[in-house]
Amino acid sequence: MQSALMVIRCTATSPIRALPRVLLRLSLVAGLALSVTGCSTLDSLNPFGGEKYETKLLPDVPADDIYDQALARIQHRDYEGAAKKFSELEKQYPYSQWSRRGLLMTVYSQYENASYDDAIGSANRYIALYPTSPDTPYVYYLAGMSHYSLIPDISRDQERAEKALRMFQAVVEKYPKSEYVEDSRYKIQVTRDQLAGKEMSVGRFYLTKKNYPAAVNRFREVLSKYQTTRHTEEALYRLTEAYMAMGISSEAQTAAAVLGHNFPDGQWYKDAYGLLKGGGLEPNEDSGSWISRSFKKLGLG
Repeated sequence: MQSALMVIRCTATSPIRALPRVLLRLSLVAGLALSVTGCSTLDSLNPFGGEKYETKLLPDVPADDIYDQALARIQHRDYEGAAKKFSELEKQYPYSQWSRRGLLMTVYSQYENASYDDAIGSANRYIALYPTSPDTPYVYYLAGMSHYSLIPDISRDQERAEKALRMFQAVVEKYPKSEYVEDSRYKIQVTRDQLAGKEMSVGRFYLTKKNYPAAVNRFREVLSKYQTTRHTEEALYRLTEAYMAMGISSEAQTAAAVLGHNFPDGQWYKDAYGLLKGGGLEPNEDSGSWISRSFKKLGLG
């Protein structure tokens, strides 16, 4: 097999398949035409004369050779090099199965190299180009994992968690029989917990500032969107606390009652019960409250 670095001298028997790309390259560089039936020399590249330049053609490297070279780099854990090599398939063999396979492996290599933003960009391109490919569920999963790997702590913006959640939900909803569904479901729960944690953090901050309406809105988000996360217990207690401070006793009693019904042995319920008792109240659920309705809507409470 000829080396990718080897040059082919132009002759009447040069491979015709290599000529179109070379012709384009030469026309861009020199503005000259090359005959398929014979050879020519470029006599006037140097306007001051003197030297003759012989036309040389760079060979196309077979697609399977490029693919194998990229796989070899993966075996040596040179993921950055592998990604670059796989990307050559897109450039040299566009609109082919080699191009699709190369882009798929580019996503994988970039993810393994922890080049997450690059992997996300390549994954989005793959999804746009090949929405019905059998490998598209895997690409959604890799895109989700890339966002997931960049999720910061809850003190910072959670845009990454939201994007990861959307990708994992796409796997579950669009490809329910995919082998990536089980782990996607687990990651969905983790990212939802992260997003709920962010809402709780902001809600607690508003409580410390005695901005009770703003705090209630944050805890309401937790119950409305992330009710199945571990933050639900505390959110119900914090609602009890906020409504008591606002003097809205019926909602405070409802929050405590729903908390006691769903988590009767938890410390948060004991604290909510003690808070109500200190105000001369008992837990009492108002079925018309948004808190009660939100739990019944999900079959809880």
